Amino acid sequence: MSEALINASAAETFTEGDRADADFGHVLGQGLDASHGVVLYVEGVSVSFDGFRALNDLSLSIDMGELRCVIGPNGAGKTTMMDVITGRTRPDAGRVFFGQTIDLTRLNESQIAQAGIGRKFQKPTIFEQLSVFENLELAMKADKVVRNTLFSRLSSEQGDRIAAMLEQIRLVTDAGRLAGELSHGQKQWLEIGMLLMQEPRLLLLDEPVAGMSDEETERTAELFLSLAGRHSLVVVEHDMAFIGTIARKVTVLHEGSVLAEGSLAEVQNDQRVIEVYLGR
Repeated sequence: MSEALINASAAETFTEGDRADADFGHVLGQGLDASHGVVLYVEGVSVSFDGFRALNDLSLSIDMGELRCVIGPNGAGKTTMMDVITGRTRPDAGRVFFGQTIDLTRLNESQIAQAGIGRKFQKPTIFEQLSVFENLELAMKADKVVRNTLFSRLSSEQGDRIAAMLEQIRLVTDAGRLAGELSHGQKQWLEIGMLLMQEPRLLLLDEPVAGMSDEETERTAELFLSLAGRHSLVVVEHDMAFIGTIARKVTVLHEGSVLAEGSLAEVQNDQRVIEVYLGR
């Protein structure tokens, strides 16, 4: 299954049997409890691969509506952290909670997507032989199974949602184009739009501006800033100019742990960060 379908098919694969389960049904049926103001808790998580410790007692939390940037050298554990949050990798130790009650370590990838977490990978995973409009339609959160989505009539409300999303991701004039004909930056925006159609509470974005032009990068920054508050965003990125445009709080990872955390200015002036990452 393609990465795009992992999220788009979540409603189909999360069956009524799953909902009735004493654990999953109880947890997800109550919805997200973020009464403490925190949407994600990562507590003491460790992951090892063939003796290499990718995460080492990692702990961090993300507030509701927060836009958090995560930086660090290659091998710092950024991708593994996102793999754990989205169910791709099971931790050897530690806990990961979505809100107060949803234990993500007990759910699979589709169930986590259904719970309200969307992930964008570095390489766009869109359906290139479908139009921009059809990609958004396919990704729309709905009770219909994915295979029937393109063959059913859209309600006026659904049509309005797609129209609003096209406006938000600045692809209104490209709605009828095949997705494969878009520029690299436009493909990235389309995938973000596909994730947003599923109404996630938390978005994980892996190097979203890699390969973009300066203009596309600027527009992406504007998009992310417009999303903060309505969604929580975790942005993993190496482009420090882009980070400087959007960052309110920055977490620096090193050797699988949090090395520093604070404003961009604070972490840029942290001697430990300079030594292991910024190199100046």
